[in-house]
Amino acid sequence: MGRIVVPVKITNLFDEDKFIQCEMFVDTGAGALILPQAWKERLGIFKRSEPVELQLANQEVVRGEACWPVEIKIAGFRPVANEVIFVDMGSSEENNYEPLLGYVILEQAQVAVDMLGHRLVPVRYIDMK
Repeated sequence: MGRIVVPVKITNLFDEDKFIQCEMFVDTGAGALILPQAWKERLGIFKRSEPVELQLANQEVVRGEACWPVEIKIAGFRPVANEVIFVDMGSSEENNYEPLLGYVILEQAQVAVDMLGHRLVPVRYIDMK
């Protein structure tokens, strides 16, 4: 299976001068947008935040912090408002982080994964079934 990495811009909706632009790994096994805790200050102060627990693929449970509201703009698709979850990703080098873009954000932005072409494609309709 191939890796899909896409450019994404995350903006604090209460301080639009605070944003992060990065390449994100599309992970349909993850639900949310996950960023390294080390990047949190770059988005400024949030109106809302709360601690959350996340279960990793190896069944390990880790703590994170859900913060909102942010605007999430996947290159080529419509922006959506949601939350970002910050997690300690255990690296001190900026380029070693692997931010994750999960399926909830993809669905919100009307994006599907083309597994054969290893790319994101637009979804014409929002699913109401």
